[in-house]
Amino acid sequence: MIKAIVFDFDGLIIDTETALYQAYRELLEEHNVTLSIAEYASYVGTDPGALYEFLTNQLTGKMTREEIIEKSYKLHREKLKEPIAREGVQEYLEEAKKQGLKIGLASSSDREWIIHFLKELQIINYFEVIKTRNDVEKVKPDPALYKKVIKDLGILPSEAIAFEDSANGNKAAVVAGLNCVIVPNMVTKTLTFDKYHLRMSSMKEKSLGEIIEFITSCAKKI
Repeated sequence: MIKAIVFDFDGLIIDTETALYQAYRELLEEHNVTLSIAEYASYVGTDPGALYEFLTNQLTGKMTREEIIEKSYKLHREKLKEPIAREGVQEYLEEAKKQGLKIGLASSSDREWIIHFLKELQIINYFEVIKTRNDVEKVKPDPALYKKVIKDLGILPSEAIAFEDSANGNKAAVVAGLNCVIVPNMVTKTLTFDKYHLRMSSMKEKSLGEIIEFITSCAKKI
């Protein structure tokens, strides 16, 4: 029986990933360096340290790591001045509440970043449990974030559905034992996902009720 849904944040609730890719691309193009979506996508959903190292190497002698972080952050925030939730997010949250489901959030991003946008979108009150990089030693693809959310929600992993947009998030959810639904964005749609239960291009494709019915029917066949 499904008792909860758990959302990722970046790229899933808001398509911050595409905005960040555009910010990095603009930054690099100023120095005649290119960044493909495929290259960037491989770093999505986990600790940004590896990405910063890659970018620093690409801009050796042109920009320091600190300068890259500072300038890309400013560009990113400018692109997200008026944040818009991805299709279906609001409807899923409302439907989950109506069904009496618990709602959690598991993100590798910083808590302050997430809380800011949840408040901007006026959806923060839907979430009973929010776990971020500030709460664990290792972020996704490590399952620690999901394990903490599940523990605090007081349910079994098999009783929750995780919604993810990245391969790293997909791995984390599956290893933690959750049912996983993939809803990639423009940046992550070409990634290879493994062992997920359902994939959609948008949450508009199926209602939350239809997804729960699908997941439940799959569990009965196992």
